[in-house]
Amino acid sequence: MVLVGGGLDDGSENVPLGQHLAAAGFAVVNYRRRGRGDSGDTAPYAVEREVDDLAAVIEAAGGRAHLFGASSGGALALEAAAAGLPVDRIAVHEVPYLVGEPMVAAWHAYVAELGDALGRGDRDEALRLFMRLAGSPDDQIAAAEAAPVWPALRELAPTLRYDAACLGDGPPPAVRLAAVGQPVLLSTGATVDPHSAGLPVDFFGAAADVAAASLPDARRLTVEVAGHVADPALLAPELAAFYRG
Repeated sequence: MVLVGGGLDDGSENVPLGQHLAAAGFAVVNYRRRGRGDSGDTAPYAVEREVDDLAAVIEAAGGRAHLFGASSGGALALEAAAAGLPVDRIAVHEVPYLVGEPMVAAWHAYVAELGDALGRGDRDEALRLFMRLAGSPDDQIAAAEAAPVWPALRELAPTLRYDAACLGDGPPPAVRLAAVGQPVLLSTGATVDPHSAGLPVDFFGAAADVAAASLPDARRLTVEVAGHVADPALLAPELAAFYRG
């Protein structure tokens, strides 16, 4: 099983989930996506290169794998499946596809402003833009800037472009998703993340429902979680049951 991280994740976010799945008997690979931690970052970037990266990880892991993708990593996992990689079952948690004209417009503005900020080397503004898009209020953004973790986030800021590319135009890509023949589990939390108070109440649920409608074999799961990163003790048993069919 290969775990695919989301935005501003250096590979550590999925470690607890991987530990739970390993304890359940799965062989787990949790890799750092390109540009994160000690992974390389050969230019120019393209989503296809990240799909190639994932193909290499799967090959090194034995040639076939289940996938789990968190947040924008879920979009990458689905792109990889649509591209024909040798994957079996795919689970994704809270892929932030954009649903509805206001959110799509906000997404397009974010992508343009993110490109401008990173183009002039302003990583702090890139992080602020991302947090605003994710629904964080100004006081939480200010608190994050003052927190010890901010320098590490600055290092990861250029990869926000990569996550944006994986999400494409914003809405669930109906044609690409229709090409995914494997069973797909789309999970979302039942509780609202306080760090995303500015998002519509059912932002992730609505996105998952629209994506599920385009997938040939989709299942939906709602879990009680305290935030965008699912509690692995709650999610891992659901994933284990899904992967075992």
